[in-house]
Amino acid sequence: MAINNPLTSLFGRSPITPMQEHMKVATAAAECLNDFFAAAIKNDWAAAEKVQQKISKIEDEADELKRELRRHLPKSLFLPVPRADLLELLSMQDKVANKAKDIAGLMLGRKMVPPAAISELLAEFVGSAVDTSRHALKAINELDELLETGFSGRELDVVEKLIEELDALESHSDKLEIEIRAALFKVETELPPVEVMFQYRIIEWIGELADRAEKVGSRLQVLLAR
Repeated sequence: MAINNPLTSLFGRSPITPMQEHMKVATAAAECLNDFFAAAIKNDWAAAEKVQQKISKIEDEADELKRELRRHLPKSLFLPVPRADLLELLSMQDKVANKAKDIAGLMLGRKMVPPAAISELLAEFVGSAVDTSRHALKAINELDELLETGFSGRELDVVEKLIEELDALESHSDKLEIEIRAALFKVETELPPVEVMFQYRIIEWIGELADRAEKVGSRLQVLLAR
């Protein structure tokens, strides 16, 4: 995925613009997991590898944006947003891309085909985590409008509603994680013990992806409370 604007252009306008661009890239990495899991479930590792390489490339772009933002962010900003809070928000966003890369990398490296008993539920679980990331992006995309309105008025209500919806999505992912763990438990004696261990790890990491996306909203909520 190509970054839409040159970095110099991004930073020439506002530190908020590259923050939004970074979250857009991080979300793109998460979105690729839908295709990755579709390929893994079919045991199509040629297709899965192509998606994994795409995720890795996108995560590299997210890292570059993160480094440039940290490098160019002034020590003091004439904004109603503390610099430290922006950097913490950036860190939360970056963890979304990192976790997507970790999931695809581990599964590809071990050629982990999800057990048939959990494959359908697993695909739903991944989709839920991806939706949580997308919703976090929606919230971040409102940040410039929030600044213009001084964190007040109708725009504040819009963002607070988005954060509430983000919390609900993450809670839904938590419920799916419980269901899929229970489904795996029922068939784990039929699988090699080491394979079971790594299946549980992947389930945990998908849950962490949703949790990290939700924490983007939590950090945004901290900004609203300033």
